[in-house]
Amino acid sequence: MDKKKVLIIRLSSLGDVIFNLPLANILKSNGYHVTWIVGEKGIDVVKNNPAVDETILVPIEKWKKQPLFKKLPEYLKIIKHLRSEKFDIALDTHMLIKSFIWTAFCGAKRRIISKSAREFSILGGNEFIEKIAVDFNTHVIKNYLKYANYLGLNTDKIEAELPPASEETIQKIDTLLQDINKTKPIIAIAPATTWAAKHWNKDNWKKLIEEIGNDYTLIFTGTSKDKDLIEYISGGKYLNIAGKTKIPELAEVFRRCDLVLSLDSGSTHLAWAAKRPKIVSIFCCTPPGLYAPIGSEDKYLALSGHIPCQPCHKRKCPLIENKNRCTNLPTVEEVLAAVHKLLPPGAKNV
Repeated sequence: MDKKKVLIIRLSSLGDVIFNLPLANILKSNGYHVTWIVGEKGIDVVKNNPAVDETILVPIEKWKKQPLFKKLPEYLKIIKHLRSEKFDIALDTHMLIKSFIWTAFCGAKRRIISKSAREFSILGGNEFIEKIAVDFNTHVIKNYLKYANYLGLNTDKIEAELPPASEETIQKIDTLLQDINKTKPIIAIAPATTWAAKHWNKDNWKKLIEEIGNDYTLIFTGTSKDKDLIEYISGGKYLNIAGKTKIPELAEVFRRCDLVLSLDSGSTHLAWAAKRPKIVSIFCCTPPGLYAPIGSEDKYLALSGHIPCQPCHKRKCPLIENKNRCTNLPTVEEVLAAVHKLLPPGAKNV
């Protein structure tokens, strides 16, 4: 009997694509043939992923810079390919106008979308799951797994996989990390993300680095835009590979670390999917219950402050006075205690 063919429609961002990997795993383990349509920001964690049989790239970032007449032929080519696949089921977990066209015209017999869909994207579906309420204590992964629940699948086991590292990636990271001290526990620090209100106070970072610098081997990661921040908090003393790694290479760095210290960011979610490192994540304006790594507190700790306005989950702080005060919390002492709990000085993560 042929496998049922399912199409996952989740285009971006990196974090949300990673949050959909457990859904793909469950579908794959239940005998579905899984195709995923994804944008540039998520392609590196979907292509060649063990849970995905076929990956279709929608070049959203490229199309943003092009007039309609230039991108229309590519649109139509992708739609033609989708329809030729004769999918049994399409799952639109993106639920925005940018996913509507793929849901509506993919040709799947069953086009499933949540009643929470926005920007008229619900019009692309013909079956509807319950509304996904914004509950700061229900992890976003569990919301996406409601699609699997709707199909009658067991969702108790939450796991993510990443594509295996290529030989080229392994060799590049061998070179980047060849001079680090491997006798100490290794911590990767990803101190930046896209929202200013998610950023922990840079002076807190500086004090924390001063506290842990002697006991651990530190590696700083990020984009080229983060170099000034890293230079400030590190004092230029440690290995800084910001701007030197693509997503698969950063995943390989995380696989070689004992702990990742980060924010509510794509780096945190990538480290979780990489499986090996323990993670201490710092949450300022966003809710840990919604986005923190899922798993045992012996491996993952998410920290935040406890002020009345936290978490607000807003890109810009709504306060008139004392703006972004949540970015001063948690305290340096709290983060240091969490690092020592998961990875005592001198210990290695086996």
